[in-house]
Amino acid sequence: MATTGSTGAPVALGEGDAYAVSDNSGFRTPLDIAGHPAIADEPVARGGTDAGPSPYGMLSAALAACTAMTLHAYAKLKGLPVTAIRVLVRHEKVHEIDCERCETDAGAKVDRLERTLWIDGTLDDGARARLLQIAERCPVHRTLQGSVRIVTRVG
Repeated sequence: MATTGSTGAPVALGEGDAYAVSDNSGFRTPLDIAGHPAIADEPVARGGTDAGPSPYGMLSAALAACTAMTLHAYAKLKGLPVTAIRVLVRHEKVHEIDCERCETDAGAKVDRLERTLWIDGTLDDGARARLLQIAERCPVHRTLQGSVRIVTRVG
């Protein structure tokens, strides 16, 4: 996929950058993620062709991958006998008791990401507890928990 702007000039992508092209053929959207091709789509039930993960699926994948990488790096650094790390992230929209708009907007929902970790290896309870703390420190987790500002402009 040619990564170009509206003038046809190449767009340079760095780490963490993504480029999407919608050509009016539905939800199937080719992506260039810092030089790595991918496809995003929606499930058939939502009008897509299920040719790739949904945008929310990619968000969940980003958190799952970052968590696994962060835990692996920490375990290696500390010499922990970890043989495998598996991470499941599920995304859903839920009604929350503390939702700011719930009293005025009956349809108000908040995004919820539920993360489950499986850490294989001979670890004591203290090491497992520490790995759980480290999971909270993965960069994508911190980004999602922090204040994100999205600036949109026309190129």
